[in-house]
Amino acid sequence: MNRKNNERKRRNPKSRKDVIMPVSASENQMPDNYSVFLGNLKKRIQQERLKVVLSANSALVMMYWDIGRSILQKQNNEGWGAKVIDRLSLDLKYAFPEMSGFSLRNLKYMRKFAESWPDRGIVQEVLAQITWYHNLHNSGDTT
Repeated sequence: MNRKNNERKRRNPKSRKDVIMPVSASENQMPDNYSVFLGNLKKRIQQERLKVVLSANSALVMMYWDIGRSILQKQNNEGWGAKVIDRLSLDLKYAFPEMSGFSLRNLKYMRKFAESWPDRGIVQEVLAQITWYHNLHNSGDTT
């Protein structure tokens, strides 16, 4: 150990980077149930991370449905044409340059998605649990 007595260098297997990890005077002196405790914490962290990903996916799918529904309503109620979607795509990409998903094609997918599934309740309960790509595929609109 070429570090301080309470640190050592260890490779993180997921990122393949070296990280500095604190170490007790002797790792073998951990309490008997330490590995079980650590395993439970790691399992909990993994579960919560998955919940965050699923929640973010659900919010994204609902946002896409809402955008598509709004476009449909404007087209049906105010006679907006396809050129508005072209402009909307440019304006949204300009307003949110760090985000993807506002291409002309994707906005048309959003519109088709909302048209295919007009009941927000079904989208929220069932379809928001499925990734955006799978929703496109299921609505037959992956061109």
